[in-house]
Amino acid sequence: MRVVSGIQPTGNLHLGNYLGAIRNWVKMQDQGECLFFLADLHAISQPHVPAELTANTREMAAALIACGIDTDKSVLFNQTQVPAHSQMQWLLNGTARMGWLNRMTQWKDKAGKNREGASVALFTYPVLQAADVLLYQATHVPVGEDQKQHLELARDIAQKFNNDFGNGEAIFTLPEPIIPPEAARIMSLRDGTAKMSKSDPSDMSRINLTDDADTIMQKIRKAKTDPEPLPSEKDGLAGRPEAENLVGIYAALEGSNVDKVLAQFGGQGFGTFKPALGELMVSSLAPIAERFNALRQDVAAIDAALRKGATKAGALAAPTLDRTYAAMGLLR
Repeated sequence: MRVVSGIQPTGNLHLGNYLGAIRNWVKMQDQGECLFFLADLHAISQPHVPAELTANTREMAAALIACGIDTDKSVLFNQTQVPAHSQMQWLLNGTARMGWLNRMTQWKDKAGKNREGASVALFTYPVLQAADVLLYQATHVPVGEDQKQHLELARDIAQKFNNDFGNGEAIFTLPEPIIPPEAARIMSLRDGTAKMSKSDPSDMSRINLTDDADTIMQKIRKAKTDPEPLPSEKDGLAGRPEAENLVGIYAALEGSNVDKVLAQFGGQGFGTFKPALGELMVSSLAPIAERFNALRQDVAAIDAALRKGATKAGALAAPTLDRTYAAMGLLR
């Protein structure tokens, strides 16, 4: 089992990143070989400030290590330091089809009505995602429901390349998705129908992993809810997205499930539940914030960790890249 996954270095991690992805990454370190990367090449598909990208890449690396990514167990690196990612993308551009990319939901959403003004990088973003995982012969890729289409595209590209150039052999492994059953989607504290996001203009919509105890308690206290008490059973959360979100967060942090949380708090109002949730959140996130704040000050150590990971990743990528060049008849 070889797991490959990435995250864009676009600012501080928040609770949704942690519960929806990063905590599962930490668990996966003991289940197989793991490569986790900071997708800085993906970040330039949209307008960005260079100095901020540099700082965010280092901060994201520190945050991942603070959350429990062990650089001795896993390979942690940023794309830019492994040139094989962009090389493989170009090779796969010959296999990917315009029609496939035109159907990608993320392209439609991010480009909006101004497709003529969008960057080529945004359009070919999914091909780079395919390169990211196929390069390492990934067997499994953790994805949320909104990323399943991208993994399906990677499989389509791999299958077509194998058929076109494999001469009966599979050049690429077709990766399988891992969709965590718990806490896969953490929603906004201001709108239970919208995903918690770094891009939301309201900082009150999310819990940042760098928030201190007072800030966390304030955000939970002001989180949107409804006037009804919590139900005693899960079915009672239907049509109550904010209540469902807060109960789901409590269950995820506690490592239990929604039924157990409702058995404890059913019939009680949010005046009782919110302080309990805030205290649980503070106790769960405080060690991460403390370690992150210490790590982020040591730029040399972060850079060294990323270089170490890039060296390992480059060595793992080289055989597949070589086979791909050779299969296409390219002399090197």
